[in-house]
Amino acid sequence: MNKFKTVIVDDESDAVGFIQSIIQEYIPQLEVVATANSAKEGEVAIIKTQPEVVFLDVEMPHGNGFTLLEKFPEKTFDVVFVTAFNHYAIQAIKFSAVDYILKPINIKEFIDSVEKIIAKKLSSDYRNQNYDLLFENLRSATPIKLAIPTSEGMEYLNTHTIVRVEADRSYSWFFLADGRKILVSRNLKEYHELLANRNFFRPHNSHLINLEYVKKYIRQDGGSIQLTDGSEVPVARGKKDLFMAQMHRLAR
Repeated sequence: MNKFKTVIVDDESDAVGFIQSIIQEYIPQLEVVATANSAKEGEVAIIKTQPEVVFLDVEMPHGNGFTLLEKFPEKTFDVVFVTAFNHYAIQAIKFSAVDYILKPINIKEFIDSVEKIIAKKLSSDYRNQNYDLLFENLRSATPIKLAIPTSEGMEYLNTHTIVRVEADRSYSWFFLADGRKILVSRNLKEYHELLANRNFFRPHNSHLINLEYVKKYIRQDGGSIQLTDGSEVPVARGKKDLFMAQMHRLAR
């Protein structure tokens, strides 16, 4: 079995050891060829070993994970960021659809995440991940572009071009201002969590709307919202007052 050469970069020795032990016990497809406890050591290890996978802590002394990644303009490896949930960059990481694992590390979640990464690397249409969007979102006060996986690859959307998102079982349909619609293999809950503080509102379990595109509220048949593209979505019982409050805030 061909193994993917792997480097672990984390300033916490316990974290390095824990990741290493999980890989050794549960993930035979990876071979740890080097570990490092700082960004500088990590740079040296990557240059020396030419890995295919790098587990990279975001916050480290003498340079963080992002500055380390920027030192490699031509990236021949995939990065899995290891970060705390409350880290300032977590939104940028999520918006950019970059692989990440949260601390404290849960073994099952770690294995599940890495198995998805391995499956992606083994797929016939595999390409190294593009981190340009991540750096663009990091430079912005708030992430401005959302990466969504499509059947053809990855599409990058400015959030203001999204009119609404509709659930289709475990998939989501994106309806855009230019009239296009895109099917994405992720559920609506994920996008609700990402977009909730960006003037998006979930009036119904199956719908997420951009409040900037609201045209009017209709009282009949339990209540619905008409959007500027002509679509109409229902308002769940108990969501009307919250919707009105959100629109009042937006209109001020």
